[in-house]
Amino acid sequence: MIATAKKYTDFSWDFVGADTKRFTHCYHNYPAMMIPQIAERILTKYGANSRLLFDPYCGTGTSLVEANLMGIDAIGTDLNPLARLIAKVKTTKLNLQVLDLYLKDFNDYVFFLVFNNKTRDTIPRIKNVDYWFDKAVQEKLAIIKDFISKIEDDKVRDFFKVAFSETIRESSFTRNSEFKLFRMTAEQMQKFNPDVFALMQSKLARNRKGLKAFLEQKPKGDTQIYDFNTVNEIQYIEKESVDIVITSPPYGDSRTTVAYGQFSRLANEWLGVENASQIDNNLMGGKRQRDLFVSDSPLLKETIENIALIDEKRAQEVASFYADYQKSIENVAQTLKKGACACYVVGNRKVKGKILPTDEITKEFFENQGFTHIETIIRNIPNKRMPSKNSPTNVTGKKDETINKEFIVIMRKE
Repeated sequence: MIATAKKYTDFSWDFVGADTKRFTHCYHNYPAMMIPQIAERILTKYGANSRLLFDPYCGTGTSLVEANLMGIDAIGTDLNPLARLIAKVKTTKLNLQVLDLYLKDFNDYVFFLVFNNKTRDTIPRIKNVDYWFDKAVQEKLAIIKDFISKIEDDKVRDFFKVAFSETIRESSFTRNSEFKLFRMTAEQMQKFNPDVFALMQSKLARNRKGLKAFLEQKPKGDTQIYDFNTVNEIQYIEKESVDIVITSPPYGDSRTTVAYGQFSRLANEWLGVENASQIDNNLMGGKRQRDLFVSDSPLLKETIENIALIDEKRAQEVASFYADYQKSIENVAQTLKKGACACYVVGNRKVKGKILPTDEITKEFFENQGFTHIETIIRNIPNKRMPSKNSPTNVTGKKDETINKEFIVIMRKE
């Protein structure tokens, strides 16, 4: 990689030691989250006088929250129901006094249950529930779920659901250090005894504190969150109506990079989402194409051909992701006003030992849509939740460093 005047490392973008969980950003862990400081700085530098931000892969809504804090309206879309729920709740200006009434009711309810040693309730029908949860944990989760279902205020109910989602994952037999679903060892499970009610109460208290800090900033922007797939079409957004796009797209297909669907599956199932186990298949590159994708990008074409020489199946998986990615960028490009910027925070992963230069590929995709490259800022990732090593060759025990840098690609529509 050769640095140029338009592609350079800037250590100030590492934000070492910064509070990445400020305001409602504290609500819920999620894989590969963009830190708020990046969205804030991009908005300050490139979003002056912006009125509408669009995030086409919004995840849990980092850019949406930062836009609202700066008085900018925001639109986000994501195909993962859990991500949409978290993003919605993080940008909701919930009345604290109303929330506190429900929090008191819940705490009183928990005290009554513990004091009277009541833990029985109807367990929802969830696939392999006994494999992932101890019986006592299932009963307590069912009690919390029942309490949430009786909350009449929609906004408060969603607030509780977000805390419940984290409680589900942290009280399961899942190895929480992993994104994918891996169960603890038998020895670990024997020692595992989560206090489910206390977990839920701690999540609610933390999130209330984040909400209070968010509301104290008097956020003026409004947010709308949708579930349309930008690969197919853009819905609800007029052409050339968006002032700035700030997003962090997936690094690759979920099955071989960050498994968003697996990370979310248990929570989605407890929350009643249908086909929760199929989410990764619906994301970019989730359906492998039979033929190798032939791109307008010479760089991508060469990279895919090099991987195909080693493993044609993996080359098809990579090609499928970039085919979807190109279509998405073509659609996103149409939403931006002339002179507006598309700001993509990407990572360059390895497949079969070959680096996929997603930053350069992103640049080429946008240039093909009439955009000009303004700059690419390279930053280290000191605090983004990503595995430090993976197995790019799928050979047991053979590890390699995974993504440890991000590239902030800034493109302007001419």
